Amino acid sequence: MFDKFAEFMNRFFLPLARKVDNQRHLSAIKAGMMALTPFTILGSFFAVIPAIPNMLSATNPVAVFINDNAALIDLPVTLSIGLIGMYACMAISYNLGKYYKLYIPGCVTLSTFSFLFMVATFNDEGQLILKNLGARGLFTAMIVGLLTVELYNFCKKRNITIRMPEGVPDFVSQSFELIPVTLIVGGTFIVLRFIFLNIIGELPPSLLTRFLTPLVGSMDNPWAVLMLNFAICTIFFFGIHSSVFSPITRPIMVAFIAENIAAFQAGEPLPHFYTAGTSSAFFGFTGCGISIGCIIACMMSKNQRYKQIGRVSLFPALFGINEPILFGAPIILNPIMFIPHVFGGAIIGTFPMFLMH
Repeated sequence: MFDKFAEFMNRFFLPLARKVDNQRHLSAIKAGMMALTPFTILGSFFAVIPAIPNMLSATNPVAVFINDNAALIDLPVTLSIGLIGMYACMAISYNLGKYYKLYIPGCVTLSTFSFLFMVATFNDEGQLILKNLGARGLFTAMIVGLLTVELYNFCKKRNITIRMPEGVPDFVSQSFELIPVTLIVGGTFIVLRFIFLNIIGELPPSLLTRFLTPLVGSMDNPWAVLMLNFAICTIFFFGIHSSVFSPITRPIMVAFIAENIAAFQAGEPLPHFYTAGTSSAFFGFTGCGISIGCIIACMMSKNQRYKQIGRVSLFPALFGINEPILFGAPIILNPIMFIPHVFGGAIIGTFPMFLMH
C-alpha cells in the first residue's frame, strides 16, 4: 500500500510541485518575501523597546532615555514594517526582472512608481498617508510588482524602446530605453487608478482587503494550520521542499506580523497567532517534522552509524535545518518513519497554536 502511495506522489504530485516551485511569478514572490525578513526582524525588535519602561522604575536612566526618545525609537518600525508593502513590490520586481534579464534599476523604480500610484492617499494638507504602504498594501504590491515587469518585458520583446548608437555607455542607453516603457507603464496605471477611484469607488488595497479577508483570515484557524503543516510534512517525506508553499504562506505571515506590531504599539491585543515566529518556534523547531526525538534516539543508539548521524544532525537541527537526519537516517521514503514524521510532526507542531487560540 505504501509503495502505491509513494508511486502516486512521485508520478503526479512531484512534477506538479516542481512546476509550482519553478514558476517564474511564484518564484519571484517567494524570493521577494524572503528578502523582507531583515525588515520584519528590525521592526519587531524596535517595537518591543517602548515596553521596557513598564518593567523599570520611572526614574531609571534606561526608562527615562526610552521615554524621551520614543519618536526616534518608533521611527525604525514605521520605516520597516510600516512600508513593508513598498519593499515587497521592489523585491518582487527585482527578482522577476532578474529572471527576464531586464535592466534591474528600471524594474525597481518603475514598480515602485506604479505601486505608489495605485495606493497613495493624501490628507487635506496634501501629505502622503502611509497606511496603504504597509501590510494593507502587501497583496497590491505583489500584483503591481509582477504586472509592471511583465509590461516592461512586453515592450522590450517588441522593441518598443529607444535605441542609442553604439559607443554610448550602457547606463545612458538603458536609461533612454526606459522612456517609452515608462510612458506605457505610467499610462496603464493612470487608467487603472481612474477606474478604481471613479468606477469601482475604492483603491486596490481596500478592495483586496475586503475580498481576501475570509481567505487570509482562515489561516488564523489552528485547524487550517494543522492541515497546512500536515501537507508540508507529507511532501517533505517524499523529498519535496516545503518552499513550494512559500508564495502562499509567506505574504500572509508578513501581513499578520505587521498587523500584530501595529496592535502592540497601540496597546491592543495581538489579532493573529499564525506568524513566521510562531511557526518557526513550534512547527519548525529542529526542522520540519520536529526531528529532535529521532536525533536524540540516534545519538543514544548502540549502532555507530546512527550515533554519528545523530551527532552530525544535532547542531544544524537547532537552527531548523534537519536535512542531515532526513536523508541520513533516513526518514525520507522510510515507511516506518511516515507516521512519526508526518502525523507526529504536524500534531506536535500545531498543538501549541491550539492552546494559544
